[in-house]
Amino acid sequence: MANAEAMPKRNLGLDFVRATEAAALAAGRFMGMGRPEEADRAATEAMYAVLNALEVNGSVIVGEEQKLGAPSALSTGSAVGSGEGPAVDVVVDPIDGRRLVAQGRPGAISVVAVAPKGSMWRPRPAIYMEKLVVGPDVAPALVPECLDAPVAWTLALIARVTQKSVRDLVVFVLDRRRHRNLIWEIRATGARVMLRIDGDIAGAVMAALGDGKVDALMGIGGVAEGLIAACAVKALGGGMLGRLAPQSEAELRAVEAAGLDVKRIVRCDDMVKGCDIFFAATGITDGPLLDGVVYRGTWAETHSLLVRCETRTRRFMHTLHWLDPGGEGAFSA
Repeated sequence: MANAEAMPKRNLGLDFVRATEAAALAAGRFMGMGRPEEADRAATEAMYAVLNALEVNGSVIVGEEQKLGAPSALSTGSAVGSGEGPAVDVVVDPIDGRRLVAQGRPGAISVVAVAPKGSMWRPRPAIYMEKLVVGPDVAPALVPECLDAPVAWTLALIARVTQKSVRDLVVFVLDRRRHRNLIWEIRATGARVMLRIDGDIAGAVMAALGDGKVDALMGIGGVAEGLIAACAVKALGGGMLGRLAPQSEAELRAVEAAGLDVKRIVRCDDMVKGCDIFFAATGITDGPLLDGVVYRGTWAETHSLLVRCETRTRRFMHTLHWLDPGGEGAFSA
């Protein structure tokens, strides 16, 4: 295998956008159908087919089999790519927001993050982690104490750096029972809450973009989503703090048995080293980050975001795909 450890100078991310597009096109067929498992299976199979055809020697670092309760072609440790080319760590989420797709709600996306082999944190068997994400302006002021400080203190810090009133801040939070107190604390400061039933990768990206639509992401979500978010946040120049947050006694025992420190606070550099990182996302349903898939007979439209950490390049891509009339949603990549 030639040059297995060297990442190519060309934009490898353009290849991985094809994988998120394939997953989005497959998942979009299930929008509003109330069948999240079928949507996820179709998206996973479509993404795997594209990833496996790429000239990389890839390995999935953290899959979603623990959270979903079933193995897949993209489970932890799965090999992807032809085996020839650069050796890479890969973290994927064919559908960030399965329930959003099933219920026809906005904001579902398909995502892939890629970095050189050995550069990503591997906190297996952890499933959940606490996260705090901010934009590029706030990133230099982000300190570990923010995860333990009162929410009002952290939001005051963000407001001071962004030169906003606290009441003008928007905080993305997953709508979960575990976040009841967090949501109450945010609202008590006067800040506004953007609640979503799923999709905290999109929330992290919106916070890291620093365009004012979302000023921060707070709360507990999946580890796989956290690693993908860390790649995106680092590539966008934002800031992120994380800490493992087991949500059951069984998860806590497994994490402790693996020698993982549940008190350790990690930053982007701890979760993914270096800056040879690519992040790709494609919208499945319309949302504040990306428009969703639109089918037009033998054609379909997708909207994607590709970020390259090394150059800080952001590409927003509007793509038309020809659909094979003889196949169920098959398309030309």
